[in-house]
Amino acid sequence: MKLSQAPAAVVTGGASGLGAATARRLAAAGAKVALFDLADGSAVADEIGGTYHEADVTSEDSLKAAFEAARAAHGQERILVNCAGICPAAKTISRGEAHSFALYAKTIDINLTGTFRTAALSALGMSTLDPVTADGERGVIIMTASVAAYDGQVGQVAYAASKAGVAGLTLPLAREMSQFGIRVATIAPGIFETPMLSGLPEKAQASLGEQVPFPKRLGKPDEYADLAAFIVESPVLNGEVIRLDGAIRMAPR
Repeated sequence: MKLSQAPAAVVTGGASGLGAATARRLAAAGAKVALFDLADGSAVADEIGGTYHEADVTSEDSLKAAFEAARAAHGQERILVNCAGICPAAKTISRGEAHSFALYAKTIDINLTGTFRTAALSALGMSTLDPVTADGERGVIIMTASVAAYDGQVGQVAYAASKAGVAGLTLPLAREMSQFGIRVATIAPGIFETPMLSGLPEKAQASLGEQVPFPKRLGKPDEYADLAAFIVESPVLNGEVIRLDGAIRMAPR
């Protein structure tokens, strides 16, 4: 599907980081983009001529309301990019205490179940559309995992489990959606310049970048956005998790 054939798109976590970069990339290609986020995404939406809708991916009602508002503004989306997520750091046992079970459950609910909630609700709408290609394609769903799904580090038990779940969700979801002409793919980023890392000193960020075999730097959100756009326009790319990581394999610590 060409980006020009997809006049409406939804990006979760669109107020900043990977989501904001993706929203800008899709808008530059001509899509009307709706940003879903708990953080205020109005500035990004105004910049790209899109809309912002407050949305909590842990709430079915919140997501349904956000989709209703986005579709009223732009029509039914053909592209969904899931970038909403959190990255807590906590060990299973630390200083005589067990990992917070509430934090573990929250991480799974946002990163994994929230991704599924959003994908399922978007797919339901996409399935009602007419195909736009000779193959019968109606839409594309892109999800975000992480290299932590494969190389989870000490202190990443909740985060790694949630992202491994997204990776595992990819193929069966793609197989289910095939009957509707909806493709599903996942991007697994390495270490990227996002708000999660922006609070670190420059020296620490440079040290992280040095761990990447090539190029020896942090990934840029625009590079994630470019891959998302490539997935949309690659009709046989389906059911795959793509590492975008400069060949890094994370050490235990």
